[in-house]
Amino acid sequence: MKKLKYDVIVVGGRIGGSTASLFASKSDVDVLMIEKRQEIGSPVQCAEGVTYGAFETLEMEPSERYVRTRVKGAHIHAPDGRRISYEGGIAQGLIIDRKIFDKELAIESAKAGTDIMLKTSVKDLIIKDHKVCGVVAKHLGKTVEIHSDVVIGADGVESNMARYAGIETFRDPKNIASCAQYELVGMDIDPEYLEFYFGSEIAPNGYLWIFPKGNGVANVGLGIRGTVDNAIDYLNRYVSKLDATPVELNIGGVPVSGPIEKTYTDGFLVVGDAAGQVDPITGGGIHTTISCARIAGEVAAESVKIGDSSEQFLKNYENRWRQEIGKTLDNSVKYRKMADKLNDKDMNALAEFIETQDIEAISKISVLKFVGKHPNLMKILTEIL
Repeated sequence: MKKLKYDVIVVGGRIGGSTASLFASKSDVDVLMIEKRQEIGSPVQCAEGVTYGAFETLEMEPSERYVRTRVKGAHIHAPDGRRISYEGGIAQGLIIDRKIFDKELAIESAKAGTDIMLKTSVKDLIIKDHKVCGVVAKHLGKTVEIHSDVVIGADGVESNMARYAGIETFRDPKNIASCAQYELVGMDIDPEYLEFYFGSEIAPNGYLWIFPKGNGVANVGLGIRGTVDNAIDYLNRYVSKLDATPVELNIGGVPVSGPIEKTYTDGFLVVGDAAGQVDPITGGGIHTTISCARIAGEVAAESVKIGDSSEQFLKNYENRWRQEIGKTLDNSVKYRKMADKLNDKDMNALAEFIETQDIEAISKISVLKFVGKHPNLMKILTEIL
């Protein structure tokens, strides 16, 4: 690849990077996407659940090439074994094969005009007069400088790009969920329901999930925080009780502290896990990342066309994504902090209350009566309100 100047450079070739590249390219600007691995889509980095709304944002129809199952609800398991069933809403969606989906998304971006460099590591940003204007990359052993009007950092939870650009990304380790997941074969589960297990013995300050992938295959994983043991230790204890065989293991971290304070500067935008655009309650980030990355691609392209990649103009990216999902993420931070204070007894009591209520007709009075019987819940509710 001889071209060393692009309108937009996107660092990272997973969902955030491919989405930003796709919509920037659709706006008819020259885009380069850089991926450090030799293959897009591997390793898998999540439980692979996605909403139908994410595909609406992508303006794509879900393909049977990567859709494994379609789920209509979830079973939520309290520490005492009580089970609550829920259908529709956020529990309704698709379980996809990320290895195939991520590559398909990159292919769509390439069809729209994006150039892609694989097995390329970005070592630094080019900054002139306090403005980001390109990257220093190492491609197949050779160091190259590639200039651009805008750089978009989509390089994940361990992002260097935002830090290089002077954006504060520090996260307290307590707000990084340690996650581990097996893909297991031989699971006897309902293919239309997600399973979530809560409790300090299973997943302290987190939860365990089972996402069906059809034909007895499922992703079984968990996320935890604030423990001496690692996520894989808790997961192995659970999996050892199952009559199932692992065919894949993935381990990683997920930021659950909410978005970073600022996601733009002169010539630079940051999206996805790198920007903390992850739901702090669920740890899910596909739909939020797609929403923010589309906006990033569109704003970057617009800035190129009008010749203004200043911080003042690129602030439009942050204004738009905060207007679209900012309140939802802020509320999730609040609810996650509340959930952190729940013990097993509180969770069992909540499960019992929900089990005996008509959720559609639940009243504030019934909630207050319930909370009044549980001092710890009352204290938590008072702090939140």
